[in-house]
Amino acid sequence: MSADTLVWVAAVVVAVVAIVAVGYAVLRQRRRHRLRDRFGPEYDRTVRERENRREAEQELLAREQRFDSLDIRPLSPEARQAYAKKWTEVQERFVDAPGFSVTEADQLVTSVMADRGYPTEDFEQRIADLSVAHGRTLDHYRKAHEISGRAVRQAASTEELRQAMVHYRALFEELLEAPGSRGADDGSPRNAPRSGSPRNGSPREGSLGERPSRDHSPRHAEAGSGQAREDTRTD
Repeated sequence: MSADTLVWVAAVVVAVVAIVAVGYAVLRQRRRHRLRDRFGPEYDRTVRERENRREAEQELLAREQRFDSLDIRPLSPEARQAYAKKWTEVQERFVDAPGFSVTEADQLVTSVMADRGYPTEDFEQRIADLSVAHGRTLDHYRKAHEISGRAVRQAASTEELRQAMVHYRALFEELLEAPGSRGADDGSPRNAPRSGSPRNGSPREGSLGERPSRDHSPRHAEAGSGQAREDTRTD
């Protein structure tokens, strides 16, 4: 084989390797963008908690695979209405028993998850499964669950309990979304806390309790903290 031939073969090999490397880099970048879009803030959180970005992305891909293996199903219209009514009842009890109401809210969210097909035995696994379709409201759930745990020990203030109700409602309303509506969990990046009018069967906006002289509403708490801001809605 002549020297010119060897040079030509080497050049071809280098070109092929370069093309493959560029293609791999492009595919990896596309996968990264897709994961960012799908998981939202949960992507950055996972990257911070792992040793490197590659390990974090592998974990998120594993969550997607597990999610696809689950039998996640929508609630029936009747079930959505029933859960919405239960949530209203929990809110109404907040004035007289805020700690108990937060515990009820935690149990109610867990019940909705179970009816939707999410495993609920382990909290960390719940977080991982929810992150695929509800990554943008997952931090609300974490904060609410943490406050709920302290409420059981009577170590949470009334203001924190109000905030817990706000946080629970962010995820609760997403879980109640009807199929095909904006926010319904189909794994797309649109699963963010919605703004706009309520859908059929979603919990009504309202105060925590019925006594106007004692403002224990989640909206009041949101105005004070700036967290989990709810949109104004009409019946």
